[in-house]
Amino acid sequence: MPFQDVLDIRVEGGKGGDGAMSFLRLKYLAKGGPDGGHGGAGGSVYVEAVEAVTSLDRLVSKKRYRAEAGHHGEGRNRTGAGGNDLVINVPVGTIAIDLDTQVLLADLTEVGQRVCIAEGGLGGRGNSSFATSTRQAPRFAEYGTPGEKRRVRFELRTIADIGLVGYPNAGKSSLLAALSNAKPVIASYPFTTLSPNLGVVEKDLKRFTLADLPGIIEDAHRGKGLGLEFLRHISRTRLLVFVLDIAEEPVRTLEALRFELQAYDPGLLERPAVIALNKIDLAGAEEVEEMTHDLVRFGLPVVAVSALERHNLEAFGDVLFSLLPERTEPEPFSAEPKKVVVDHLRVERHASGQGWVIKGKPLEEVVARFDATNREAVAYLQNHFAAAGVHKLLKVAGAEDGDDVFIGEAAFEYFDEEGSQGEGESKG
Repeated sequence: MPFQDVLDIRVEGGKGGDGAMSFLRLKYLAKGGPDGGHGGAGGSVYVEAVEAVTSLDRLVSKKRYRAEAGHHGEGRNRTGAGGNDLVINVPVGTIAIDLDTQVLLADLTEVGQRVCIAEGGLGGRGNSSFATSTRQAPRFAEYGTPGEKRRVRFELRTIADIGLVGYPNAGKSSLLAALSNAKPVIASYPFTTLSPNLGVVEKDLKRFTLADLPGIIEDAHRGKGLGLEFLRHISRTRLLVFVLDIAEEPVRTLEALRFELQAYDPGLLERPAVIALNKIDLAGAEEVEEMTHDLVRFGLPVVAVSALERHNLEAFGDVLFSLLPERTEPEPFSAEPKKVVVDHLRVERHASGQGWVIKGKPLEEVVARFDATNREAVAYLQNHFAAAGVHKLLKVAGAEDGDDVFIGEAAFEYFDEEGSQGEGESKG
């Protein structure tokens, strides 16, 4: 299976359990009070960075992830159990983006980071919650709310201290293997490296991670070849190493590589960088000196090396240690506080021309939590409508007795009663 570093999935929090409608029944208490318990909360969907996973491959076969629903409430005021959370394990360096809003949901830069990307629904209240001095035996309960639904894109952006940048066959894999403990696939044909290879270089209690990234080609920033995959992975490195084949016009190659980086993200050229003039075993000393002189004009340190012959690698490693900027601790991801948006109620004529439609998310959510065919539930809602000013809005709009009123999926009948508590009976 090819290396997977971008994946689109659907996630859904578990539905909250429904509240119970129940009345206490004991041997010597024939008519006990309401004792319906609350429904449990639905499970949430989390994404967590783990060390053992290095690619999104294992997630490819599944496109939908849903957490467990909450259990329904029971009699004797027993609350239903909450649904189990669902945790999706992804590699370190993964970001999660809401495809519909383009909001960054998670940026997992460390092992063990866990972020909720779809919250579970709330449990409904049992009928015991609706008992009052005037409503001593409520025969209705509340439904649980649906879990949050999202379309999410995962993007894996390799976290490495140093990234090797170069065309296919420049010798990046060989250089990685010679410098570190990595064992990449090495061959003499283009695109041997189809996924990032990581290695660790250690010296005198110091260490850094080195990444051999997929080979870049011209117009990579336009998505040609493996371009976007390459550029995505290089975005997190602290130091760039331009690996140039001495036999493949190094100056022109470096200009092309820098152009691709600038076209993708101009900030990449502002990072510390060094040039590794590779395969010098194929050239004479004069040619190496001439090429080195030509590359110096770019303002970057130039080190002539041979990964195959392991020539000058120790000096090259010292240069990398000296140029590598201090690691800055990544800022922990924290979602911005949700802004409370007041969704005002609106009254509109129904599309059919018959009746009225009340729009307002908070009110629609309240109505959805009750059985609109239950007379007692409708009576409870009438009080809520009166408090929300629905009756007054309809009266001002010109509603008349018997008009249909639609709120969400429910339909009610309007009665203009002075001091009325609501819209009257549900139409089911």
